[in-house]
Amino acid sequence: MSSESTSPVIDTARRAQEAAAELAPSPRTVRDGALLAIADALVARTEEIIAANAEDVAKARAAGTSEAVVDRLTLTPERVAAIASDVRDVVALPDPVGEVVRGSTLPNGLELRQVRVPLGVVGIVYEARPNVTVDAAALCLKSGNAVLLRGSSSAYASNTALVGVLRDAVAGAGLPADVVQLVPGEGRESVRELMRARGLVDVLIPRGGASLIRTVVEESTVPVIETGVGNCHVYVDAAADLDMAVSILLNAKVSRPSVCNAAETLLVHADVAEEFLPMALKALGEVGVTVHGDETVQRFTGMGAPVLPATDEDWETEYLSYDIAVAVVPDLDAAVRHIRRWSSGHSEAIVTGSQAAARRFVQRVDSTAVLVNASTRFTDGGQFGFGAEIGISTQKLHARGPMGLPELTSTKYVVTGDGHVR
Repeated sequence: MSSESTSPVIDTARRAQEAAAELAPSPRTVRDGALLAIADALVARTEEIIAANAEDVAKARAAGTSEAVVDRLTLTPERVAAIASDVRDVVALPDPVGEVVRGSTLPNGLELRQVRVPLGVVGIVYEARPNVTVDAAALCLKSGNAVLLRGSSSAYASNTALVGVLRDAVAGAGLPADVVQLVPGEGRESVRELMRARGLVDVLIPRGGASLIRTVVEESTVPVIETGVGNCHVYVDAAADLDMAVSILLNAKVSRPSVCNAAETLLVHADVAEEFLPMALKALGEVGVTVHGDETVQRFTGMGAPVLPATDEDWETEYLSYDIAVAVVPDLDAAVRHIRRWSSGHSEAIVTGSQAAARRFVQRVDSTAVLVNASTRFTDGGQFGFGAEIGISTQKLHARGPMGLPELTSTKYVVTGDGHVR
């Protein structure tokens, strides 16, 4: 990045870089104090936040935005309180900064330590999820990073209000307000500038749909940690407890269908299909789910949920709605082949009473999270005990799975000698 380059986005990044240098050596007590101030301010200024959010929701509905997206956009007093609670949970987490990953005394007497350090300036590009604004800021602040937040234009009023609250709280706690900034601009050009701010921004993390993630990964000159869409599967094995399978399926699909860890495809072993599919279709129908089924599943039309013919597009779709693709497979290996072909690599679950089947599934499915007799909805930083996550990485370098505090650090080596020369 040329020192001559300037624009509102670049100026913001430069301020973030300066703030990051001041934040990195700050003690945990100061960073935790800022987080507690943020949590208190969110609760105290809830009405202000909800009023700004109402503007975004009204515009979204007027534009014909799907209810799944509107749900992700919407803030309520309860959701704001939950976000504040998540921030307090982050305070209680161990501080990763300064943690010694490994250390030793070399044969020549040099003391070698590998310690965790902040990444520096973290840019987050995300869609209509204003809760991400606070989650990302909290995790970055705890791990000693400055954060540049670029949410979608559809959440601009919400994000502006939230970042105002965050900056006031951080400054009141004695840290530079510029450790948390909203990237200026609502158009695509501001995103492009952020993606090309190499040397000022240390890493970009995209959160959103496939198109957003692909654009950031392919066009950014700033290093990217790739998060992925959630085409998640539930496989009901021949040895499954079928009542358990219905319970897990319903939780995975409908507890919150608009999130990335919701199940989008159900695979059923042929040996239990005749008994299980009527149970599943009845349960799905009662909660308003539409099934996109293969030829075998279509024979059960009229037993509950509406059944539409499935196409290849259904097998690869992240619906984020009350829709699910359903197929009957001859055996576990066929289920694994289906998952390996169509999955986004996020989360896959097996329901089975067979330890051998569970082991085989876990060994052969190559996804971020593989769950045995548990809902895909557990793939979440909070549920894993990491605190509010900054995203779920589906790549294999640096970070994979729910990204908590350690994943927002790098390391450096500290070498201590006593006049050693080589």
